[in-house]
Amino acid sequence: MSHVTLTESAAYEVKDMLEKNEMEDGYLRFKVQGGGCTGLTYGMAAETEQTENDEVYEFHGVKVLVDKKDIPVIDGTVIDFKQSLMGGGFTIDNPNATLACGCGSSFRTKEVAGQPEDC
Repeated sequence: MSHVTLTESAAYEVKDMLEKNEMEDGYLRFKVQGGGCTGLTYGMAAETEQTENDEVYEFHGVKVLVDKKDIPVIDGTVIDFKQSLMGGGFTIDNPNATLACGCGSSFRTKEVAGQPEDC
């Protein structure tokens, strides 16, 4: 069972970024950390190795790492990439988020409030 989903369009963008950085065998790390306007923020980064605390998922040829401690907060999350006339960007749809900031990357859940920062 997958706790996070990477859409085909998001996987295409991630693959492109990994290739441009000569990391074809790399991973996308999806993480949650404290901060932001509402207490928690999402993070994404390219990684070359997984750790023993990681769950590994694969979508459309992209391997995604999620630290097991983050799973309760992101369970059911869909990561997508949307293109518009103003450019493109990743979107994150987290069904656990009960409050989100206008930027779309800061949130909190019913159980986890995190540590908000001043905006």
